Amino acid sequence: MLRTPFRIILLMSVVSACLFVGCKKNVNPVAPTPESIRRASTETVTLSEDFEVGATSPKTAYDVSPAGSSSGDNVTLHSNSWNLYDALVGNLAADLKSGSWSARVRNTGRITMLFNVTTGISTVSVAHGTYGSDAASTWGLYYSTDNGTTWTQSGTTITSTATLTTQTFTINVSGNVRIEIRKLSGGTNRINFDNIVVNDYGGGTPITGKKFLFDASKRENAGSADWQIDADGTESVPIYTGGSTTETAAQRYPTPSYTGITATTAETYWKGAMSSWAVELVKRGQYVESLPNGGAITYGNASNPQDLSNYDVFVVIEPNKLFTAAEKTAIMNFVNAGGGLMMVADHTGQNIGGADANGYNPSDRDGDGYDSPRIWNDLMSNNGINNNKPFGFVVDSVDISEGPSTKVYTGSNTNATAVLGGLAGTASKLAFYNGTTATLYPASNANVQGLFWRNSATLNGSTGVMALLSTYGTGRVVFVGDSSPSDDGTGDTNDNLHNGWSGDVPSGYTSHPALHLNASLWLAKLQ
Repeated sequence: MLRTPFRIILLMSVVSACLFVGCKKNVNPVAPTPESIRRASTETVTLSEDFEVGATSPKTAYDVSPAGSSSGDNVTLHSNSWNLYDALVGNLAADLKSGSWSARVRNTGRITMLFNVTTGISTVSVAHGTYGSDAASTWGLYYSTDNGTTWTQSGTTITSTATLTTQTFTINVSGNVRIEIRKLSGGTNRINFDNIVVNDYGGGTPITGKKFLFDASKRENAGSADWQIDADGTESVPIYTGGSTTETAAQRYPTPSYTGITATTAETYWKGAMSSWAVELVKRGQYVESLPNGGAITYGNASNPQDLSNYDVFVVIEPNKLFTAAEKTAIMNFVNAGGGLMMVADHTGQNIGGADANGYNPSDRDGDGYDSPRIWNDLMSNNGINNNKPFGFVVDSVDISEGPSTKVYTGSNTNATAVLGGLAGTASKLAFYNGTTATLYPASNANVQGLFWRNSATLNGSTGVMALLSTYGTGRVVFVGDSSPSDDGTGDTNDNLHNGWSGDVPSGYTSHPALHLNASLWLAKLQ
């Protein structure tokens, strides 16, 4: 699990009117299918500032003396210089925020870029809302094309209320541009600002591939795990021994931009133990994002820019926190309507508190009483839609290492053939380092199909299954019982990572990329 300090981000942000503008949540939304919601173009995100500053705020006082002093009001956020006049970066309970931190502004304070974006600005989106019980206040967005000498207001004055809302401004100015947020009314009533996203003026880029959302909202970075594709910030995460630790935190858009990836780009282009997987998907024309900590897992909610209906495949690697009832409903509806779900688990024991009578250990890294096998089984048995093994399998309470298994399916199932021998090559071996298996229940779902079994298990049997696929409704599911085959060995420098993607010793495990990439393409209905 990985996370890094958050900075400038190049990536895609879909042009969909209700995603960033203030659309109201539907009371009874009609859930669209992933295909019907396919967005026609994207814009390159040249700047994204989420104020995730790690353990300590760079500015804890509203202003310094003298007022507006650059020595005290200037701060560095994700490698860029900003001026926070009568403003600070806060993380109190009363601060409205989507992560751990947001900016807080009082009186007629300002948040000002001290640098230019050089590719112009098409749109800017800003999340905003009043602090605590403060009364409503107004603010405006301004831009400058002469290095901050003169400023022009974009759009109209905005009123902030007690709900964190995203407002989008259309600027459409080329060349060097910078922005400033000005609080315009309300006196000492305060406004929180978060998630400033600046899109360049280069125009939309057609989406040629499918959209993959990698989850980072369920403590996939707890302990020594780093199951993220890129992370540019830090956050405090609970650990199983009590207390917390500072981990690198994923952001929505990986940085640098996916647009810089070529056929020869190394996986270290992004910092995450799952970066190899994501970089290879981009090389094959696909699009990837992360769902950061605090992000909402919804389906059919037009006010959520990362609603699952905006993606083709949801990838969840060793979740360490239970899905809520609403999240389980969203996931099940997403798959049923045609979405792809990649489920990766880890080892476990029958008892959560430590090694059980069989010597199996749980993988509850955040100490909340749940590890990924328990979380996946909870999804498949307590979702309120289909609680009877909807995907046709149950995750086992075991802790195995298998290095590697060559017991691979060789039948004529067309789905299995596509995953084991598809566009990314042939997957013939699978190695686990403390993972788990699954038991198949074809009576509950006849479409479940094993892909790999333990060497000690019966080929094509229902037990000891290391990887499998299934379908549900019009959607698809793939399960792998360990993250070690997709761990590329790089990421959070404080974590103990190993290269199971391509560099295992002894050699011969290089079919791991083929398995995961073929599975991804199959889930996205590309093969």
